[in-house]
Amino acid sequence: MPAPSKNIVAVVGLSGTGKSVVTQRLVEAHGYRSVYFGGVVIGEVERRGLPVRPDTERAVREELRDTHGMHAMAKLLAPEIIEMAERGERVVIDGLYSFAEYEHLTEERGLDVFAVAVHSARRVRYERLGRREVRPLTPAEVDERDDKEVRHLDKAPPIVLADAHVVNDGSEAELYAAVDAIFG
Repeated sequence: MPAPSKNIVAVVGLSGTGKSVVTQRLVEAHGYRSVYFGGVVIGEVERRGLPVRPDTERAVREELRDTHGMHAMAKLLAPEIIEMAERGERVVIDGLYSFAEYEHLTEERGLDVFAVAVHSARRVRYERLGRREVRPLTPAEVDERDDKEVRHLDKAPPIVLADAHVVNDGSEAELYAAVDAIFG
């Protein structure tokens, strides 16, 4: 089977690995348009007038999955992704969360998705997530989130089975160089 084209890219990884930085690089340096899967959850939290915090995000995310299935974000955003692709735009999905979402896009919707996994050491992720301005997390919260995402949301398969892998334990310039080597 030939490798997928790079017209629709899904950036996958655990929290704090640098998925959004990779997405930003693809937008700014390689002409992609971004679709943020987590935005579905945050938008729904805000629509309900709830504070944007890990607990409210988790509750809404789980409710959306109970309603729409484990592929909820892909199901809700697939029409937008398809429309963009049909216009000839290159699309980058920031934060595909589950194998069910990947399967929905590739098998049910027939999209050619190139997955890029971003990895970082746990200690690096603790530091990044603890100092971020929006939704900072303690190490215990990071571990809890990892456990839920890996065990219950089936996040590991799209990371493990990705078409390309980038380790982000160094500088932003090093990460950019790794991304550019794949998409340059």
